[in-house]
Amino acid sequence: MDIDARKLAVLLAVHRAGGVLAAADVLHLTPSAVSQQIARLEAAVGVTVLDRQPRGAVLTQAGRVLAEAAERIESELTDTRKALAALQGEVTGTVVIGAFKTVIRMLLVPLVHRLREQFPGLELLIREMDVEKAQQELRSGAVDLLILEAESPIGHRAARGTRDVPVLEEPWVVVMPAATPVPVSTADLEHLTWLGVDPDAAAHSATEQARRGLKATPPVHSYYDYDVALSLVSGGLGIAIVPALAVLGVLPDGVKAVSLPGLGTRRLIARHRTTRSEPRKEVLTVLDAIIASAAELDTNV
Repeated sequence: MDIDARKLAVLLAVHRAGGVLAAADVLHLTPSAVSQQIARLEAAVGVTVLDRQPRGAVLTQAGRVLAEAAERIESELTDTRKALAALQGEVTGTVVIGAFKTVIRMLLVPLVHRLREQFPGLELLIREMDVEKAQQELRSGAVDLLILEAESPIGHRAARGTRDVPVLEEPWVVVMPAATPVPVSTADLEHLTWLGVDPDAAAHSATEQARRGLKATPPVHSYYDYDVALSLVSGGLGIAIVPALAVLGVLPDGVKAVSLPGLGTRRLIARHRTTRSEPRKEVLTVLDAIIASAAELDTNV
């Protein structure tokens, strides 16, 4: 039985993409070429590896065995490339990062200038993106690193072929009109007006946790973006829970931020692809720099 690792990689791509057509786009091959590789693999192993259905292709039991082998090979090659990259010289190339406002403002913008001095041959491109679109771009290869909130719905759904790396853990804080008496605990927030939070926002679970047990009135208005929350609070429309990064250096007039016990923390993660050729040396270099810069941030409010 002659099993070609390159054909295993094609099978893994079909499985991850959900079909031959989608895998062809990812592999930059024609659908016919992908089908031929799968057919040759099936001929070599003597069993069917794909169950072709109208909505896509599903691995057979034998296909799952081979796909798992492909993932192990991919992981070994990734580790090998990392070891070899460490022996090579200057870091060069382009790394595209998908992120959102607070991370871009407080972490990535300063990092661009630092990396430019340290690695002249390395180009860092920052893209503010909707997280769902960014996840698609990560799969397609248009984005190399994706910074996410671990508490958000998409933060819980790491796609196969990707890896999540912890970047930062920061406190959630309460933002409120400056004239509001300073609370000592969440119990002091009971009779205040709360802003609502979009269920897909990471702040939603933190807000629900803070409100649990309080006889508070139903939330009014609603926010997803933390800058919107700050604007609503600045207008005297309610209080909100936001991460510390959202208020560092940009707290609007008439708004104060208060840390309270029991609010918990927001966790930021960096998601990258793990394929036969990724993460590349330059991607790992940028990831290490992001983690180091995050460790230097003072998130105390």
